[in-house]
Amino acid sequence: MRELVVLDAPSNLGLRPPAPGTVPGCYKLAGALREQGILRRLGAREGGVVVPPRYDRGDWREGDGVFNAAALAAYTVRLADRIEGHVRAGDFPVVLGGDCSIQLGASLALRRLGRYGLAAVDASHDFRHPGNSDRIGAAGGEEVALATGRGQEDLTNLEGLRPYLRDEDVRFLGIRDEFTEDLAELAALKMPVTTVGDLRERGAGTVARATLETLSAPHLDGFWVHLDADVLDPSVMPAVDSPDPGGLLPGELVPLLRPLLASPRCVGFNVTIYDPDLDPDGTAGVLLAGLVVDAFAQS
Repeated sequence: MRELVVLDAPSNLGLRPPAPGTVPGCYKLAGALREQGILRRLGAREGGVVVPPRYDRGDWREGDGVFNAAALAAYTVRLADRIEGHVRAGDFPVVLGGDCSIQLGASLALRRLGRYGLAAVDASHDFRHPGNSDRIGAAGGEEVALATGRGQEDLTNLEGLRPYLRDEDVRFLGIRDEFTEDLAELAALKMPVTTVGDLRERGAGTVARATLETLSAPHLDGFWVHLDADVLDPSVMPAVDSPDPGGLLPGELVPLLRPLLASPRCVGFNVTIYDPDLDPDGTAGVLLAGLVVDAFAQS
């Protein structure tokens, strides 16, 4: 049995300010889930925290590329160092974000170790890049594109290891059915996408097992699971920066995650985007903590 290690990565460097003069509150995600006793409930070991740099976009303007880029690059390397150490030791890191840009730390860590896949359980594909958008800036909506080598050199080629992920080793699960405008690009790149509608038609367990089969291919050394809380429908998870309707329900998310996390090929997991500032009574945080715990439970 691998030992779970809970590691905090409370970075909000990859999101736009929710309002002028404010910063995204997702940096409080880790503390909120810890307040729900997630360490004890998972039976996990304490992994500490990788403290992020200060959120400061300075005089950044649209067209300047990714904001907070230098801070993001430095943080990605530091987070990768911690994740790499745990994976090498045979631990299973459970990384509490943070926004989705923390995924770059996991991708870089695993690229140092070999060739790994990614199962991204997310409402959107986070594949915005200069080739398909003129609104580059927030790495939290661009991390998969950056990890696959698309975008500015200071984020895509850390340590000369571009790309951290190969296109064909990425799987998107739970994409909103209305977010399909870029599916042709992803299909051409051989990046499979399972939308919410697809998942409901086939069944969460069936989708998970099929995904697991492809991520167990011999050319891969393993895979990582990324969970963005916005994959859940806002009727149950309103505390995210983009609470778009048409998402998964708790009874669909757990059977999707559980086979992936139980696989010996899975080497780690992160959860992102939940914002306690948008959850004044804490109910969404209670739900999210419970779902993460349930996803790791033995069926």
